[in-house]
Amino acid sequence: MLRVDISKQLGEFSIEATFTSEGRVTGLFGASGAGKTSLVNMIAGLLRPDRGVIALDGETLDDAAAGVHVPPHRRRIGYVFQDARLFPHLNVRQNLDYGRRMNRLVDDPAQRKRVTDLLDVGNLLDRRPGQLSGGERQRVALGRALLSKPRLLLLDEPLGSLDEGRKVDILPYFVRLRDEANVPMVYVSHDAAEMRQLATQIVMLRNGRVTALGGVKVLTAG
Repeated sequence: MLRVDISKQLGEFSIEATFTSEGRVTGLFGASGAGKTSLVNMIAGLLRPDRGVIALDGETLDDAAAGVHVPPHRRRIGYVFQDARLFPHLNVRQNLDYGRRMNRLVDDPAQRKRVTDLLDVGNLLDRRPGQLSGGERQRVALGRALLSKPRLLLLDEPLGSLDEGRKVDILPYFVRLRDEANVPMVYVSHDAAEMRQLATQIVMLRNGRVTALGGVKVLTAG
C-alpha cells in the first residue's frame, strides 16, 4: 500500500497531494505541468516534501515533522524514465544486470529468464542501446528496474517519447507487467487511452492538486 499526504513548494508552483493506493497500477493522470513528475520524484526520494508523510507497505519513507527521509537507494523503488537512460557503453545484458549489481543482490538466473521472456528481450542481449529502437530501449529499462527486485515501480511517461506505432507495440508489455510481474506500479501519463488500458486506480492531478481519485471512470469526469 502506498500512502501519500504531502505538500511541496517549487518556486511559484505548489503541490498538495493526499491519496492512498492499494491498486496494481496507480495512474497519475493530468496535463503537462500538473505536478505528476514532481510527485513521483518525491515518492522516489529525489525530492523531499516540505510537509507530510510518504509511506510504503507500512514503512515511513518521508515524515517531514519527524525529520525522516529514507534516501533513494534504500527505498527499493524502481524508476523508469521517459528516455530509458540506458548506459550506451554497456550491452543489453550488462544494462539489465546493472540494477541487481548496484543493489548487491545475488544473481538469480531463473528471475532473469522470467524477466527477459516477459519483456521479449532475450534476442537483444548482445546489442548496445544505440542499436535498439525506442520501444526496445524502454523494454530493457523495464527489465533493468524489475531485476533490482523493487517493491514499487515508478513509470514516468514511459511511452511519451515514442510515436503512435511504437506505443501500440509496447503497450501490451506493460499490460503483461501488470498482470504477471506482481510488482505494484505508479504509472504517469497524460494519455487517457493508456490509463484506461493499464490503470486499476486513477489519481487525477490538476495544478498540483488531486481533483479526483477512483477507478478509470474518473477520466470521463475529469
